[in-house]
Amino acid sequence: MAKSRKEKTQFVCQNCGYALPRWQGKCPSCNEWNTFVEEKVAPSSATNARMGRGSDVQAIVLDDIKTDQTSRHPTISGEFNRVLGGGIVAGSVILVGGDPGIGKSTLLLQEAAGLSVNNFKVLYITGEESVQQVKMRAQRLSLSSADLYIMAETDLDSVLEKSERLQPNLLIVDSIQTMYTNKLVSTPGSVGQVRECALQLIQIAKSKGIPVFLIGHVTKEGYLAGPKVLEHMVDALLLFEGDRDHFYRILRAVKNRFGSTREIGVFEMNEHGLRDVPNPSAVFLAERRAGESGSAVICCMEGTRPILVEVQALATTSNYGLPQRSSIGFDVKRANMLLAVLEKRLGFRMGTMDVFINAVGGMRIDETAADLGVITCIASSVRNRSLDGESVILGEVGLGGEIRSVAHIDSRLSEAEKMGFKRAVIPRGNTKNLSHKGKIQILPVSTAQQALDIVLQ
Repeated sequence: MAKSRKEKTQFVCQNCGYALPRWQGKCPSCNEWNTFVEEKVAPSSATNARMGRGSDVQAIVLDDIKTDQTSRHPTISGEFNRVLGGGIVAGSVILVGGDPGIGKSTLLLQEAAGLSVNNFKVLYITGEESVQQVKMRAQRLSLSSADLYIMAETDLDSVLEKSERLQPNLLIVDSIQTMYTNKLVSTPGSVGQVRECALQLIQIAKSKGIPVFLIGHVTKEGYLAGPKVLEHMVDALLLFEGDRDHFYRILRAVKNRFGSTREIGVFEMNEHGLRDVPNPSAVFLAERRAGESGSAVICCMEGTRPILVEVQALATTSNYGLPQRSSIGFDVKRANMLLAVLEKRLGFRMGTMDVFINAVGGMRIDETAADLGVITCIASSVRNRSLDGESVILGEVGLGGEIRSVAHIDSRLSEAEKMGFKRAVIPRGNTKNLSHKGKIQILPVSTAQQALDIVLQ
C-alpha cells in the first residue's frame, strides 16, 4: 500500500543532521558512513507552524536594540560561575554533557536547590528517574527547597504546558535524549526527536527569557549523542572530564556565546556531592614526590587562571619491534615531535624506548608552554636523574631545539611563587617585558640543552 502524504519519510544523518529523500551509505555533508536513519516527516501545516510563518516579527535596526546589562544570575558554585562567564544569562540554552556517573545531574540538582530561593522558581524535569529517586539524591546531598519543582516526564508537550502554568525562572531538562514530541512519530533519542525537542525548548527560552539547562548523553566514543546540529543550536556547551573512579572533576566550556571557552571549573566529588576546588594548583601538587626522576612542574593557563600541574614521563627500553608512545592529558602528536627534538638536537636515543607521558590529576594540557616541562621530564627519566624539585619549567620548544616565549608569564610566575617554588626556568625572550617583582629566581634559557643543564641534578 502506498504511503499517504502524512506518512512521507526522509533519511537524516545522525552525525550532522543532513537530510535526504532516500537512504545513502555515505553522508555527503560530514563524509561519515552508515549514519542515515529513517524518520517520518511531519505534515506541511505543522512544519509551517513550527517555523513561525505568517508571524508579525519585524526587523530592528542594530542601534535601536536594547540590551540588559544586568541579565546574568550568579550560580551557587563559584567554579560553575567561572565556566559560564559570570553567571546564567536570561534566555540562554546550555547543554551539559559527560560520561555516565560523572556528576552532571548532581551538579545541576545542587544548583537548582541553591538557586530556588526568594521566589526564584526552578522546574527540574527528570526523564530518567522518578521523583522519589530525585528526592533520595537530594537527601543524600542534604538539599531542600520550597521553590524547586520536580517533574518526571518525557512528553515535551506536557513539559511545555507545565512550564507555561508555573512560569519558572529556570528550566532544567535531564536529559534531552529522553524527551519526545507527538509532532514526530520516531522514538525518543532519535535524530529528529532530539533536534525537534531542542528547537522547541530554545524557542521557549528566547521568547520567555527563561534560561534552560539540557543534560546530554555521550556515546562510547565520548561524543554527545544525537545530531551534531544540537551543539550548534545551544548557546553554551559544557563537558565534564575526569575519571568517575577518582575524586576530581573538570568542567570545561567547549562553546560559550556569553563568555570565554578557555575557563575551567575544578570540583571534588564526595559524599555531599560536588564541591568547588578554589585552589587547583594545591590539589594537583598535593601528592607530588620531589626527587623522583621523570617528574616536572609546569604552569598552564586556563582562561585567566594559572594552574600548576605535575607532568610525569617514563622511558624504558622497548621489548618490541615498534616502541610504544602513550600520552594521557597531552597531545600524543606533539609528544612525538618533542621526542624527535630530543633525538635530533639533544643526542638522546629514543628510537628503541617506550615512552609514557601523564598529566597528573586528569588535566588536559593544550598549550605549547608545557613543551619544555615535558621534554625535561622525558630526559630525566631516560637518564634516571631527578629534576630540581623547587623549579617550575615554562617554554615552547621549537624544532631546532630553541625555546620560544610564552604568554601571561607574570601570572604564571606569581602562581609558582605563591605555591612555594624558588626558581623558574623561562624563555629568554620573556625577560624583555617581564614586570614580575617577586622573590622567585628567574633562570632564562635559549635552548633546550641549557634547560637540561640547569634542572637535571
